[in-house]
Amino acid sequence: MKFEIIEDNQWFVAINKPAGLLSIPDRMQSEPSLKDLLKLRYEQIFTVHRLDKETSGVIVFAKDEISHKQLSLLFEGREVRKHYVGLVNGSIVPPEGSIDAPIAEHPAKNGSMMVHAKGKPSLTDYAVEESFGIYSWVKFQIHTGRTHQVRVHAKYLGTPIACDAVYGDAKPVLISSLKKNYNLSKKEEEEKPMLARLGLHAASLSFTLNEQTFNLEAELPKDLKALLQQLRKWKKGSRF
Repeated sequence: MKFEIIEDNQWFVAINKPAGLLSIPDRMQSEPSLKDLLKLRYEQIFTVHRLDKETSGVIVFAKDEISHKQLSLLFEGREVRKHYVGLVNGSIVPPEGSIDAPIAEHPAKNGSMMVHAKGKPSLTDYAVEESFGIYSWVKFQIHTGRTHQVRVHAKYLGTPIACDAVYGDAKPVLISSLKKNYNLSKKEEEEKPMLARLGLHAASLSFTLNEQTFNLEAELPKDLKALLQQLRKWKKGSRF
């Protein structure tokens, strides 16, 4: 699977990870991961953080043990500015604010998380950038790095990330859900979704390492760009 290199220096490499690619190998070694692919290119590679398989966007891997320790401490010490963008189901009211809700492992659902009073402190700022009626395009800044933080907090607001099979209804984004009189073309047997994967993208990371400041930005993938174009098109011709 092809991927874009955002930054490549003596300390780390930053990648714009495509959706559908594991960040690191899973326990079963069931499929190649981004880390596996990077190992083929570099002598050493060290995991600093990770993104969910279906989340696209910027991710950083260290090239040596010292840089790995430095970067890990930056992430653990909340010295990295992390921004995500994503499509959520519904409208968020108010359109901007903060979600200060602790996150813990779900006791019954293996591998999933939940908001719980005894969880770890978790803080997310959000701002709606565009509203499309039944969907909203939202920017998130996470101040803590909990597993699935954006997804859990989006659900907590009552507006889960679109196509989220764990914290939402997993339904794909369809034109027919926006356009009342939508009809399939003669060539189509069934409607092709505008989006069928988790609608979340890690947009940017900013931090200072070895007295140098890095602002790493990951361009939106084609599927999310096309989705936004379609949503804007239907918004112009609708009343919502």
